[in-house]
Amino acid sequence: MKKFALVLFAIGFVSISIGGYQWLGTKQAQENSLEEAQTIIAKQNYETSDTTKTSTTIVENISHSIGETVGILHIPQLDADLPIVEGTDEDELEKGVGHYAGTAFPTQNDQIVLSGHRDTVFRRMGELELGDTLTLQLEYGSFSYEIVKTEIVDAGDRSIIVPTSPEEVLTVTTCYPFSFVGNSPDRYIITALPIIKE
Repeated sequence: MKKFALVLFAIGFVSISIGGYQWLGTKQAQENSLEEAQTIIAKQNYETSDTTKTSTTIVENISHSIGETVGILHIPQLDADLPIVEGTDEDELEKGVGHYAGTAFPTQNDQIVLSGHRDTVFRRMGELELGDTLTLQLEYGSFSYEIVKTEIVDAGDRSIIVPTSPEEVLTVTTCYPFSFVGNSPDRYIITALPIIKE
């Protein structure tokens, strides 16, 4: 019985150690991506003093490589700055919020899709309410969106990723329920529309 208890203790210790190591690795990857994004945005702000002009510029042919850091998702209500990385596979989501490849970027007048893990970057997304703001800070400007809708859909539901042209729509997705252990059966979806600058 004592040997069995020691074996269980050893298995538990190894599991916790592996989990801790993975958590630290993910946290470091996100910090590195955030620093990279801050550098990209700071360079843009240095190169142009007319941010109003850059934020209204229509960017038609913007493209990024998978895994490339592209900007920051700023969420004032959560006091959060999260790095945005191109792509939504595990490697990209480990670094931050993933931009779903093939969807639009701000000013392209179509659907922008961002995705993140509920237990890392998006663990507090359930605290957001209708009317709250999400801001995308990119190399060519800063773009704010107001949350107009939240919904829960089945994990296999792909109908949320659809062209919205000529309307620009920001769609943010994460797994749901937030406290679920294992593969979540659902997705939590936030829909936000551009805040038009006067």
